[in-house]
Amino acid sequence: MSSKYLKVAIRAAKLAGKFVLDNLGKISKEDVGLKKTSDFVTFVDKESEKLIINKIREEFPDHSFLAEESIKEIETEGYRWIIDPLDGTTNYIHRFPVFSISIALEYKKEIILGVVNDPLKKEIFIAEKGKGAFLNKCPIQVSSVKLFKDSLITTGFPFRSKEFLDTYLRLFKNIFFKASDLRRAGSAALDLAYVACGRCEAFFEIGLSPWDIAAGEILIREAGGVITDFGGGDRFLLTGNIVAGTPSIHKELLEEVKGVFSGITDK
Repeated sequence: MSSKYLKVAIRAAKLAGKFVLDNLGKISKEDVGLKKTSDFVTFVDKESEKLIINKIREEFPDHSFLAEESIKEIETEGYRWIIDPLDGTTNYIHRFPVFSISIALEYKKEIILGVVNDPLKKEIFIAEKGKGAFLNKCPIQVSSVKLFKDSLITTGFPFRSKEFLDTYLRLFKNIFFKASDLRRAGSAALDLAYVACGRCEAFFEIGLSPWDIAAGEILIREAGGVITDFGGGDRFLLTGNIVAGTPSIHKELLEEVKGVFSGITDK
């Protein structure tokens, strides 16, 4: 039985997903704002976030929020919702069909549930602490692929950390020659969800935000995967540097990451 928190998260994700789809293709140049270089925001991001927060507040008025476009309530030991109302905004603006809504709930500094909604594909990934991970109510688990040479690795380019681009490309090249192939789709929340359901074996990226990662974190763990920062620790929500994958592929990918980024970040 899903908890009351998960039921509300799913309803909020579906509500936001409908709004996002209803406005797909309706973005004009005047609707696009720039938060930082190559980091865009639209009225859809903002309104989607309002819908999610209002839906959750109806049920849990005392809870805190960490949301990409508005509320940044950082210090709390209680319940805090971590929200990305439209992960893959650049894709969405260009009508490139890879974007999602990501909602997670944290309690005492631990993520206890996560929902990632892909409204285009009508796929909802959910996970709750100790209860497993699911795609549209069907249980999921990470891939059984054991060999790195057979693995499909997903990633994202460091558009928020361009000072690391040369270093990142060196890592990209190393992995490219050892893995079966690499993909860059543009929604970290979906990348993590795809690792959780076995569509790919691992994911790495640098410079992400907590709302990019939070729901995906628990999806990975509950599906039997491993998730760390670039140093192999658990500070990825703080550093934004992440390596996630199946137990065997994660181990080898992490060694590649350490070989390039050791002493540079996540020391």
